[in-house]
Amino acid sequence: MVNQPLAVPARTPAPQAAEVVARAVGVTRCYGGTTALDGLDLEVRAGELVGLLGPNGAGKSTLIHVLTGLRRPNRGRCELFGRDPRTPAGRRYIGVTPQETGLPETLRAREVVDFVAAHYPAPEDRDALLDRFGLTDLAHRQTGGLSGGQKRRLAVALAFVGRPRLVFLDEPTTGLDVEARRVLWDHIRAFHQEGGTVVLTSHYLDEVEALAERIVVVSGGRVLADGSVTAIRGMVDVQRVSLVTASLPSLPGVIKVEEIDGRTHVLTRDADQFVRDLVGSGAPFSGLEIRPTTLEEAFMAISSA
Repeated sequence: MVNQPLAVPARTPAPQAAEVVARAVGVTRCYGGTTALDGLDLEVRAGELVGLLGPNGAGKSTLIHVLTGLRRPNRGRCELFGRDPRTPAGRRYIGVTPQETGLPETLRAREVVDFVAAHYPAPEDRDALLDRFGLTDLAHRQTGGLSGGQKRRLAVALAFVGRPRLVFLDEPTTGLDVEARRVLWDHIRAFHQEGGTVVLTSHYLDEVEALAERIVVVSGGRVLADGSVTAIRGMVDVQRVSLVTASLPSLPGVIKVEEIDGRTHVLTRDADQFVRDLVGSGAPFSGLEIRPTTLEEAFMAISSA
């Protein structure tokens, strides 16, 4: 695999930072008796790198589907660059990697890129794109013979074929090994640094924390929280206390206890009081550490509230 970050070629100049490039207003989307989106509002502005977080079934993929024109809202409206996302003009400057990708199994990787490129007036150079995503050696292989990780890399590469201003990446690194994930992170960062806008979903919270500048937590089809990583962490007054002890007594204020690699990890809303209660209990312990909540812990607290 090529380990060079994505060198984004010249494309349509990025819009002004204040421009709203994607918008959902009061969007509701139902499937039978299930409400996937429930009056959801969201704005994405040019140059943002937004991480969408939420439990399975929260509505993240459905939100991407309605924003990109793949699904029609039952109520409310969506816009891409001020246009209806179901029109070609609305979708002209976007790239998408959906969570489920069905590549034509009999087409070769380079033929798939050519097919997608034919929909754009000034697409990326095919060979250069394949090289940047470490797919040159697979160019002549039929997609049906590619591994899951190779198909995923190709699917992500296709999102950049049309020199987009905005890309939607729905679980882009699923099935990739650690090295491949890191390389893809470099591609996403480089695109963003060149002025591109990114909306990213991932079940790897470390991925969202490493990439996103803005976090949107979705659950039950609604936005529960929206802000920077620091702001999202600050929404929940939870701290992690880590220690080594043979037996942790039952103490007040404990939210969760985990045993990991010989250490006991305690989530509590008042670390100082927990330590005082622990000392007062007389239970022996060592290696005490206290740190702020992680994004994962904050997400769990917000989505389960």
